[in-house]
Amino acid sequence: MPPISLYIHFPWCIQKCPYCDFNSHAVKAGIPEHDYVDALLKDLRNDLSLLTAPRTVSSIFMGGGTPSLFSPEALDRLLAGIGQLLSLSEDCEITLEANPGTFESAKFREFRALGINRLSIGIQSFDDRHLKKLGRVHSAAEAIKAVEIAANAGFDNLNLDLMFGLPEQTEAEAIGDIQSAIALNPTHISFYQLTLEPNTYFYKFPPKLPEDEAIFAAQKACQQLLAEHGYRQYEISAYAKVGFQSRHNRNYWQFGDYLGIGAGAHGKITRALPHDIVRTAKPKSPEQYLKQTYPSASLRISSPSVEAIPVEQLPVEFAMNHLRLTNGFSLADYQRLTGLSPDTLEPALTQCLEQGLLVKQQQRIFCSDKGWDFLDVILEKFIR
Repeated sequence: MPPISLYIHFPWCIQKCPYCDFNSHAVKAGIPEHDYVDALLKDLRNDLSLLTAPRTVSSIFMGGGTPSLFSPEALDRLLAGIGQLLSLSEDCEITLEANPGTFESAKFREFRALGINRLSIGIQSFDDRHLKKLGRVHSAAEAIKAVEIAANAGFDNLNLDLMFGLPEQTEAEAIGDIQSAIALNPTHISFYQLTLEPNTYFYKFPPKLPEDEAIFAAQKACQQLLAEHGYRQYEISAYAKVGFQSRHNRNYWQFGDYLGIGAGAHGKITRALPHDIVRTAKPKSPEQYLKQTYPSASLRISSPSVEAIPVEQLPVEFAMNHLRLTNGFSLADYQRLTGLSPDTLEPALTQCLEQGLLVKQQQRIFCSDKGWDFLDVILEKFIR
């Protein structure tokens, strides 16, 4: 069996950002912390019926939304409940997403004391003008202060989220954001392009974005700067110092398994290869999620929340994940994680190699520089 992780979704934010297509909802009348923790633990107990044998969890990721809006007491009860239901590895990576507008020194010291050992701070930009356009609730000064609070609280594994290609952003401003991030010495930087996703305010009322050529030039300049300061790119939008790649995110991209609990959470569980790899999905509405009831019997594949991945879709599912990583995959990886013969990657694999979209070196297959820019074209070839 591949490694297994646990993703926990917290759907509440202070306010909804205009670019955000995640399942997040602005807090209106307080957060039902106690009831939500109860629902999460009930959800987890139900999902455990999908496992064919006990599995050791290597990472936990609390995402959102803004999980740091929850109190240390609520997260303590949640983590204690998880510990009673699951076996965690001794070095389990436990990540909490946080918004700079929610940082309090005492609160984050308590988070660290709970065993949370990695923070991911959603900064997006260090420019107040851009932060305002993005609808962020914090300032650049508050972002810098948040990183200081995290360090003082004992967090030595820290990711900063940054975006580029922002409305009217210049190359110099994008570089300035990266320079500001590097100066704070995080162990990991997520650096991704702003995209106008459906069902967002920006999609309905598009802001003026830089030209594609300007965005590409800014991206390349920032990537060079990151490399010069020891941040190695290991995934399309992820850069880390040696030894600090996100274990949780790597598990996603390596087609690993993960339990997904919380409103709108998704999961993927390997039960038997290749015909019994299933995906799970939970109700998006927090109100609906809190009202969920579960039958006493184990989950069945026919359940609306559980769906087996058709065998013919496994090649593109596998490629869609692994080809995001700079070191790609081996044919042995493919056979081990899907149960399928490498022949099922053909003719797409050979076509991509011949067209220079993919490269094969030392038994590993990965995107060429050209392939990075045409990943959608590559994946279309694997669709059956």
